[in-house]
Amino acid sequence: MQTILLQNVTDAYGVCSDFLVADGKITKRVAAGTLQDAADLVIPADGLTILPGLFDMHVHLRDPGFTQKEDIITGAAAALAGGITDVACMPNTKPTIDTPETVQYILEKAAQTGVQVHPVGCITNGMKGTSLCDYPALIEAGICAISDDGRPVENAEQMRSALEQAKNLNLPVISHCEDLSIIHGGIINKGNISEQLQVKGMDRASEDYITAREIILAASVNGAIHIAHVSTKGSVEIIRQAKKAGIAVTCETCPHYFLMTEEKVLSKDADYRMNPPLRTEEDRQAVLAGILDGTIDCIVTDHAPHTPSEKSDFYYAPNGVIGMETSLAATLTLYHQHLLTLPEIVKLMAERPREILHLPKQTLEVGAPANLTLVDLQKEWVVDPEKLHSKARNAIFKQMQFRGKVVLTMTNGMVRYQDEA
Repeated sequence: MQTILLQNVTDAYGVCSDFLVADGKITKRVAAGTLQDAADLVIPADGLTILPGLFDMHVHLRDPGFTQKEDIITGAAAALAGGITDVACMPNTKPTIDTPETVQYILEKAAQTGVQVHPVGCITNGMKGTSLCDYPALIEAGICAISDDGRPVENAEQMRSALEQAKNLNLPVISHCEDLSIIHGGIINKGNISEQLQVKGMDRASEDYITAREIILAASVNGAIHIAHVSTKGSVEIIRQAKKAGIAVTCETCPHYFLMTEEKVLSKDADYRMNPPLRTEEDRQAVLAGILDGTIDCIVTDHAPHTPSEKSDFYYAPNGVIGMETSLAATLTLYHQHLLTLPEIVKLMAERPREILHLPKQTLEVGAPANLTLVDLQKEWVVDPEKLHSKARNAIFKQMQFRGKVVLTMTNGMVRYQDEA
């Protein structure tokens, strides 16, 4: 295996070092300019920042069953271009991830991509809400959590039973918080914009209600719950109070919820439609406050690819946006605004996701697997959907200019992505 010398690279804490990578691991880390070992590849990294490989714990790879939108190979390529070395993939595939055979298919296809893909199994068989899956069999096959993401578990007793079983198995549960009877066919946030466009809106009560329900159910069995893609002021506050009460609740949000509002859908561009939808400025500020005060544990993407033809009609397009190649750059907006430090970003995008899913911590210490990301914090670039590695083009941050770009991603000691520039 190739040996790699990284020269003069700075970590999130401002410490400048030389790194030697060999046999897939970090074998030496010393003061910058002092490492003299011969290496097959020398990378001068002056001015670059090194981060542990990021973990996106909420992506849709669409494989098996919907590979016209994305597949494991292209999804992994998108992840690497975003500095992401591990992903947790959601189970709303075809077939759904409710059997060991489907788990095995995903793991085998992902094995050569350089990205560690962690399948999330279904809570209910076929995500139909009628019977619970065989969790021990799915755990043995290799799942990291369970969820019916893409839809809620409608029956509260069924969700309570799933939480109870998961507690006994030490299995994380991820909830898509949506009440379908409240949503009732809405396609954007319910409010002034939906009224202006004369389209059905998605009332925030849908998310807030199920968020509260899941927390109550988790507390009733003394278990844990992870709330997916938080988007409302109400949900942030419900989670904040539950944490203060000592309930084992964690949660995530996406960059578009703290950088954008529902004003974007005035363009009638379906690339700005996702579920949950973009909300109001008040919600955006509440989500941001939740990140800054620690209420929100993780920043994820909810990467949800669709074909251009599917996204061509604002009124009938499926919900979802892609974001793995832009998530770090988008989050670095908060760094450049002096709202988050780099260690805080590492915690949100690398450390907490692994902790929540009970996976090993990724570090930059000697002996750790060489899963790492080099970032140019000052590089300015414009998001061009045609240059992305995903099959899809429904990029939420299309044509936006960011400051900060991934220039190299390494997994297990191999350079898997390198910026063309």
